[in-house]
Amino acid sequence: MKTIQIIDGAENCAYDCFLADDELFEAIFPENGQDIEFIEDFLERVSDGSCDSLFALMWERRVPKKGIKGIDGSLYYELLGKKKFYPNKRDSDLKR
Repeated sequence: MKTIQIIDGAENCAYDCFLADDELFEAIFPENGQDIEFIEDFLERVSDGSCDSLFALMWERRVPKKGIKGIDGSLYYELLGKKKFYPNKRDSDLKR
């Protein structure tokens, strides 16, 4: 299981983290070393709804931040303006 942090554009966003199985994690972050994704890109790539059941399971697996050993990926919602800072969709390549 991998930990994914959800970052959305809501003013009251909590930046919750969830556990995703390997199949869902690889569907969200398909490139080698990728740990950033934008939901809009994901939905464009996987538009057939094939991951709906996997997402449903993930939403049930919220992880309290105190129990997290590390974040494996970040999934951005409604924040396409941040895409310019992650040209390679890797947190380590953040353009400041």
